[in-house]
Amino acid sequence: MSKLNIALTIAGTDPTGGAGIMADLKSFQAREVYGMAVVTSVVAQNTLGVQMIRNLDLDILEAQLKSVFDDITPDSIKTGMIANADMMKLIKRYLPKDVPYVVDPVMVATSGDKLIDDVARKHLKEEILPLATIITPNVPEAEEIVNFKILTEDDVNRAGKFIIDEVGCKSVVIKGGHLTGEAKDYLFLNDGTKKVWTSERFKTNHTHGTGCTFSAVIAAELAKGKSIVEAVEIGKKFITAAIKYTPELGHGNGPVNHIAFKGDL
Repeated sequence: MSKLNIALTIAGTDPTGGAGIMADLKSFQAREVYGMAVVTSVVAQNTLGVQMIRNLDLDILEAQLKSVFDDITPDSIKTGMIANADMMKLIKRYLPKDVPYVVDPVMVATSGDKLIDDVARKHLKEEILPLATIITPNVPEAEEIVNFKILTEDDVNRAGKFIIDEVGCKSVVIKGGHLTGEAKDYLFLNDGTKKVWTSERFKTNHTHGTGCTFSAVIAAELAKGKSIVEAVEIGKKFITAAIKYTPELGHGNGPVNHIAFKGDL
């Protein structure tokens, strides 16, 4: 058997397993990639919401990062919840320039609970997003980045161009789940390429962890050497199946199904 490709997630936790590093590691495993995880925050959350957040001290965050990079170099890196600017500054120092980097710009949980502070939002936009190979915002997150409302496909196009030209990302996929009509995801590359994927919209409130899962699958595919377009396409198929066949767990916004997708590996 050939050597496994390796993906690293840097994010918060979810004790019920639907989001954060738990969802990331499940997604890596489902795509046959070896997963590693550095914890930024311990989050007490479930399908009903976030009950408590304890952000880790910088010394233990750095110790985790050092443990990883002193021993095992990942083939891709994904960041999710990074609660404050000091964490972002520390993580930035450890990001290798030649390793694909996926940023899930986590700001608000599916339940509506804020996960990062206002200073961190500004630092995320100015210091972290320009380093990304790809960022994966949903519509509310994209609105935070571009500072205007996204209601139509024209707005999506304007936002994609702004994120590439003004923020400086190599690529962005804006997830259209919050818009009306079919579920469309819009990919914009810095070479001017645009691709749109359309899927059936499912009537379900079981969407906890969709953003984490989608971005983790993209990171897994980039770790294998897939192109950005190929990685997003597999991510779209994976998350569509994961939402279609949700396990119906919990009393609120339940998690998606990380083993539903049976596509070619």
